[in-house]
Amino acid sequence: SLLASGGGTADRKIHFWNAASGAKLNTIDTKSQVSSLQWNKEHREIISGHGFSKNQLSIWSYPTMKKVVDLTGHTERVLSMAISPDGTTVVSAAGDETLRFWKCFASDGSNKKKKKDVVSSSKLSASIR
Repeated sequence: SLLASGGGTADRKIHFWNAASGAKLNTIDTKSQVSSLQWNKEHREIISGHGFSKNQLSIWSYPTMKKVVDLTGHTERVLSMAISPDGTTVVSAAGDETLRFWKCFASDGSNKKKKKDVVSSSKLSASIR
């Protein structure tokens, strides 16, 4: 089994670990604080939420860890993320007191990503407070 962890402002990396042995398998420098991680197993991708200095979400292809797209819109650090039960939408909550809904993945089960120019934040941003 595989475990992913994110580093803080100084580290800025996503680390991959063998959960059974504790051995570090890989590390990728994201160039920004990693505040949250979510897996999309159907598309074999990991979504990272970031704080200083980017305040964005990034989608990475696993296992190559090639960046697929950056999702921008928050003005302060991403605090948390969740994926919808159908695996198509990611919601992010940030320090700017907004929730953003991102349609990231195709819903037809064809295992194909939407083009990155179609990936966008919902116009609906709700205040957290």
